[in-house]
Amino acid sequence: MPTEVPPDAASGAIPSTALRPVLDAATRRFLPWVVALAFFMQTLDTTILNTALPGMARDLGENPLRMQSAVVAYLLTVALLIPASGWLADRFGTRSVFLWAIGLFTFGSLLCAVAPSLQFLVAARVVQGVGGALLVPVGRLVVLRAFPKGEFLSVMTFITLPGLVGPLLGPTLGGVLTQFASWHWIFLLNLPVGLVGAWACRRYMPQILGPAGARFDWGGYALFSAGLMLLSLALQGFGEHVVSVAICLVMLVAGVACMMSYWLHASRSEAPLFAPALFAVPTFRIGLLGNIFARLGSGATPFLTPLFLQVGLGFTPSEAGLSMIPAVLGAMFTKTLAIRLLRWAGYRRVLIVNTVLLGALIASFALIPRDVGHLWLALHLGTFGMVNSMQFTAMNTLTLGDLDERTASSGNSLLAVVMQLSMSLGVATSSAFLLMFAQGVPRTDGPAMVPAFHATYLALGVMAAMAAFIFHQLRRDEGRSDEKGDSRLVE
Repeated sequence: MPTEVPPDAASGAIPSTALRPVLDAATRRFLPWVVALAFFMQTLDTTILNTALPGMARDLGENPLRMQSAVVAYLLTVALLIPASGWLADRFGTRSVFLWAIGLFTFGSLLCAVAPSLQFLVAARVVQGVGGALLVPVGRLVVLRAFPKGEFLSVMTFITLPGLVGPLLGPTLGGVLTQFASWHWIFLLNLPVGLVGAWACRRYMPQILGPAGARFDWGGYALFSAGLMLLSLALQGFGEHVVSVAICLVMLVAGVACMMSYWLHASRSEAPLFAPALFAVPTFRIGLLGNIFARLGSGATPFLTPLFLQVGLGFTPSEAGLSMIPAVLGAMFTKTLAIRLLRWAGYRRVLIVNTVLLGALIASFALIPRDVGHLWLALHLGTFGMVNSMQFTAMNTLTLGDLDERTASSGNSLLAVVMQLSMSLGVATSSAFLLMFAQGVPRTDGPAMVPAFHATYLALGVMAAMAAFIFHQLRRDEGRSDEKGDSRLVE
């Protein structure tokens, strides 16, 4: 069992001047494995579901074009809980929160596996999302506090590698399990992994508490979360037509009111959830807005493309999953080139050109015919993966690069929320477009569905490319470095 950090006698928290926890040899060796396992579970679950959605829709008696709520529910839950993850870990201890996260994620997976209806599945995905929202940020926090600065980079590199493997295996594994076993197994696989993770957490995770008396902006959190949820539900309602337009308008107005109320609250609060001072940093402001609009298109493609391959082109689930591998390989390849390109050309030039190229590549899915060859499809998806990865790396480093110690934590948390929220909105938007363009088309008529998918890709591509106007506001020399390099640029 890892050595406990001496708590403050009055509050049970670690004094702010306390040393790092003293880890025994076994904990130092296996703690990174525990956190890496959590990263793998979270990233695998994010991608494994997309390929299985048509099969799940068939078993649940649902239209596959309306299955996006199972994806949106998870992403939105993660977005809502990320801001509270650090405070929960400080207040209740890293081991306790991490153990609860694994337990909720595993229990949510079990509920998903036994779901008899889409409504039950969505509720189970919310439970799963509560656990998933805490796994990665708390795991990263443990590593930051448990290992000295000299070891932090190497440990973080180790634990993020499984996070790259998850998206590589997810679509393929989801397709194979759906075709040759049952979609239920994509959730049942989490049960033994969760049990092993819970045991390892109890054995090797240190119980680190935060500073005594740390306050959390519950008022701001309530306003911000309510605003996000109401706006997301309103936009989804407009697209799906499951509730009246009047109700959607009420939710939309209420969501805007909550967000404006949060802004007023933050302007007079001593310790707001997200400080208004963040938006005084030009690169943060531009990067955050660019993230929102660019990810509306690129964040929808992992959901839309497996659906297109199966419903539109007639691929089997396993073929659809295998077809997604080139996109992940392209993304991994670009990671080795992105920083050098940014240092040479600068953010403004790279982001303007790459954003237009990203939008064009998304729109070019409209050129894929029903009888497309596997080689051409692999080249198309591989190129998209490379450009998409460049976009993410450039946007994220731009957004966080100029933040100081006072604003870095808050800015990183807000960026994580925006990333999850924009992917959620992207899925909801792509589904709304698809339902609109497919009106009157039988859901079982694959060839007749292809034009609807093509039109959806065109609309998403135009939306993603519009973010180039936002990045045009950057300084011409933003991010360009001399021979010594720019220390702001990190992977």
